[in-house]
Amino acid sequence: MKITELKCAIIGQNPVVRIVTDEGICGYGEAEASKPYLKPHVMFYRDYILGKDPTDVERVMLGIRRLGSFKPWGSAVSAIEMALWDIAGKAAGVPVYKLLGGKIRDRVRVYNTASPFPMEGSSPEAYADNVLKTKQMEEGFTIIKRGDGFHSRMVQDIPDFFYGETIPGAPHTHRGLLTEKGFKHIVACAEAMKEVLGDEVGLALDCGPGMMVSDAIRLAQAVESLNLMWLEDMITGDYTPYVLAELYRQVTESTSTPIHTGEQIYLRQHFKDLFEKQAVNVVGPDPADVGGIAELKWIAEYADLHGILMAPHGVLDGLIGIAAHVQMAAALPQNYIAFEFPGANPDWWYDIVTGLPDPIIKEGHVEVWDSPGLGIEFLEEEAKRYLSEGDEGFFD
Repeated sequence: MKITELKCAIIGQNPVVRIVTDEGICGYGEAEASKPYLKPHVMFYRDYILGKDPTDVERVMLGIRRLGSFKPWGSAVSAIEMALWDIAGKAAGVPVYKLLGGKIRDRVRVYNTASPFPMEGSSPEAYADNVLKTKQMEEGFTIIKRGDGFHSRMVQDIPDFFYGETIPGAPHTHRGLLTEKGFKHIVACAEAMKEVLGDEVGLALDCGPGMMVSDAIRLAQAVESLNLMWLEDMITGDYTPYVLAELYRQVTESTSTPIHTGEQIYLRQHFKDLFEKQAVNVVGPDPADVGGIAELKWIAEYADLHGILMAPHGVLDGLIGIAAHVQMAAALPQNYIAFEFPGANPDWWYDIVTGLPDPIIKEGHVEVWDSPGLGIEFLEEEAKRYLSEGDEGFFD
């Protein structure tokens, strides 16, 4: 089997990769909905993979993996890797998890970040109301994560939130020391959410990037009694092209609150210091950013050797991303907690693919399916209605 074409289309806001072979088997991958600009980056790799056997996934990846980088640029490599595994599974007639060593769980836990309920401001009452509504959803989420601090509207909504400048434009650019007022507000919002969630639903907080080490330590210590699932990306994180493991180690050693980072990191090599220095308790690589499904599984195995837990990021990975997460999570070691559930955006995505369970989430979990490959296919005639200008030949 040989790869004969690599295609990329923007469907909704998600870049979707399609790899075509000379035996009529096609594979699909998907990048985050926040990256509609990614198409030329995907197509950069076309000449590097044409003519290769897509079922030799690692051999193909050796030719392109080193040409990626930290979020967002590793996304193109990651989407291609997903599509290769999709083809390999279809060619073998087995679900991808079988090619990753087999499943150790029949259903995988997910956590909620993208609530369907809009956040009505940045007050403790608004946060409590939002998570209470999410707790009552029929999906039965057992873990809820919410953005606060620099990963929220608090910077704009709370006067004198921190000793720094509000920087418009690119995401997550704020950084500086919190004021006492800002610090107390973060703690108050956490306490309000935990009060309505009780011990029935775990609470995680996405806090940055942008916090100073001293604030990160104070915050982690201040919320110890709340038994949070984790504090995420306080120092570095989303769209930060470096790790700073030594700074995270200072925070982790100072508190019993679990400390988390990793969604922006590309490739296993950049997790090495985090693990070997015991710098964090939890990592959240995204299969749509880290280099793909198998790359994340390798990271999970190495994390497990160091007693570090896995909570993969994925809120914008789309429906193909759900399939990739489920196949991967089924085969991850016992340090797996849950993956961040991505929904469909726009909702018509549910009308153009087939293969997902209905409903997708039951009791906070997704049942692992056994369809070949990733187990999801496009209803091509329906999907063609939503192709962007210039992508009309995507399914040809």
